[in-house]
Amino acid sequence: MDNNLFKNIEKKTGVNMKDVFELANSVQGANFKDEKTVRNLVRRVSQIANKPVPKEKEDKIVKAITDNGQSLDFGTIAKMINKK
Repeated sequence: MDNNLFKNIEKKTGVNMKDVFELANSVQGANFKDEKTVRNLVRRVSQIANKPVPKEKEDKIVKAITDNGQSLDFGTIAKMINKK
């Protein structure tokens, strides 16, 4: 991959691409029916994005994912976190 591309993304978003790749690797094979696993993942995305998630919203995100077996990726969680 183009290193300059990642540097530009980091500069514009403030998100460290190394953290994003580590997160992506950690979700491979994860059990998204397990509340603890999903909750930890939501918190990690929140931390990487530097976007605090209130407990009530975290609970809704975790429930939506664990109940529906919704596929999960960084973008999906980020959209849920940013949803008003």
